[in-house]
Amino acid sequence: MAEAPHSAGTAADSGAAHAEPTAFGFDATGWVAIAMLAVIAILLWKKVPAAIGRALDKKIAGIREQLDEAAKLRSEAESLKAEYEAKGVAAEGEVRIMRERAQTEADAIVAQARSDAENLVERRTRMAETKIAAAERSAIADIRATAANAAAAAAASLIAERHDAAADKAMTDQAIAGLSRAN
Repeated sequence: MAEAPHSAGTAADSGAAHAEPTAFGFDATGWVAIAMLAVIAILLWKKVPAAIGRALDKKIAGIREQLDEAAKLRSEAESLKAEYEAKGVAAEGEVRIMRERAQTEADAIVAQARSDAENLVERRTRMAETKIAAAERSAIADIRATAANAAAAAAASLIAERHDAAADKAMTDQAIAGLSRAN
């Protein structure tokens, strides 16, 4: 709005208050209040608060679903953790059992090896003793055969020295005479 120029001479204009513009008996504040009431009425008529409530309810439901899913995932993770911890404990038990079994098997193998070694030594000792005894018997038999051969050769030599043809004839006659008496 354009203002009218002030005239310096009029005293009535200088101290008088301006009149507020109005329309249909409402000033600017009244019209703002009416506009706000109209906006609120339109919002209520279009059910905006209910739509806002539904949107918030959907948002809350989505958050609840996410929380439920997170709780489910957490419980699954905890069950997996417990399962793997149990598997770890079981694996440790299996390792301990395997070590004990391996130690037992190793002890059994060592004991068997010692037993086999002792048996082998004993068997070889018996075989050596048997071979020594056989060698002794063979040596004794050889010595006896050599002694018998030497004795036979000595006897033959003695007989050849002491007996001549006449002594042989006498012995032959004596043997023949001994045969005729036996019948």
